Amino acid sequence: MTHPGIPRRPFRDGVELSILGLGGMTLLGMTQKGVDALVEEAAAGGVNYFDVAPFYGEGEAERKLGRALPGRRERVFLACKTLERSAAGARAELERSLRRLGTDHFDLYQFHSVAGMGEVEEIFAPGGAMEAFAEARRGGVIRHIGFSAHSVEAALAMLDRHPFDSILFPVNYVCYARGDFGPQVLEKAARQGVARLAIKAMAHGPWRGSDERRYPNCWYRPIDDPVLARKALRFTLSEGVTALIPPGDERLFRMALGMAAGLEPLSPAEREELLASTRGLRPLMRSRSR
Repeated sequence: MTHPGIPRRPFRDGVELSILGLGGMTLLGMTQKGVDALVEEAAAGGVNYFDVAPFYGEGEAERKLGRALPGRRERVFLACKTLERSAAGARAELERSLRRLGTDHFDLYQFHSVAGMGEVEEIFAPGGAMEAFAEARRGGVIRHIGFSAHSVEAALAMLDRHPFDSILFPVNYVCYARGDFGPQVLEKAARQGVARLAIKAMAHGPWRGSDERRYPNCWYRPIDDPVLARKALRFTLSEGVTALIPPGDERLFRMALGMAAGLEPLSPAEREELLASTRGLRPLMRSRSR
């Protein structure tokens, strides 16, 4: 099954990414045969952006994706992450991730889930992880440096400290409307020329006690209604992002993949209507000022 015509957008340095990426969380619990088929379907449909991390299933996602990549590695943009904040820890984790994925470099390596000012200081302190990142970049082991965050404060602080190539951040219409979470970060990144990558586009909110948790890899309640999912994806892609990663479930990824070729930007009226529809909803994330 193919999905021709998925658009690509500029990232950095002449690199273009498919507007939809395949996240490593999606691979957890799948058989290797299933992973191979999903990677093949994604690649055949025009997806060239793959994102993974060593803590997804304690290495499960890296190992499975690594087995599926031979023969197509040079045609994909491979992103990985670390939670390590020391130089020694980041070096060790980077080397392990490279081995698991069977590659000699990452196109993008990221500080993952920077949560507060203490972590920002750790990263940039003497002996901090930024030393390992810079060293690996000089050696050609990583080509671009980025970070992800689930905190407005931490994201803005990271942008102040280094000329990053990219930021991976939640860009979600409910969080925008009800949590004032996201627009200030994307605005600053855009001013600085930092590429914006998005997560949580299809998040509806936190799980509720009455919810049937049909998506075991999702720590939040995802949008699985196709009509609303299309609007949510269009919203995120209208916010100046290069690409987004759907929730970590193969059913939700395939749904997004099937829509990707026709995700036109929201009109101002459509955007206003979607944001207004969030009244009474609890956002997954809020800025500290709310």
